[in-house]
Amino acid sequence: MSGIRVDVWIWAARLAKTRSRATAACKAGHVRINGVTAKPAQHVTVGDRVRVTIGDTFKLYEVIGFASKRGSATEVAKLFTDLTPSAPSKAERAAPVLRDAGAGRPSKKERRQLDRLRGFVRGKLL
Repeated sequence: MSGIRVDVWIWAARLAKTRSRATAACKAGHVRINGVTAKPAQHVTVGDRVRVTIGDTFKLYEVIGFASKRGSATEVAKLFTDLTPSAPSKAERAAPVLRDAGAGRPSKKERRQLDRLRGFVRGKLL
């Protein structure tokens, strides 16, 4: 087999609960293959790196196998290698951004500064 649809692979690898959720994640731009945003019908091949964004965290996987059906957890372990970097310790993480009570809504400039601190550029997580 030369490749499989990325939404089917995400579903079979148990990264999404349903295939429709995997498709929705691709359409929303939360899935990247080798650094490029993936459409649901795009094919993945062995050796591709798939980055899946879940909430405000991301997971990075290398494809090492395929499955046309959703299998058990032991079978899933044969589909990918987890390359996600370890999370930084509490000391290394940036302090939460707190605003004074009653300060009102942040201005556009302040909101952009807050987004940059949180790791967002133009509304997208890096």
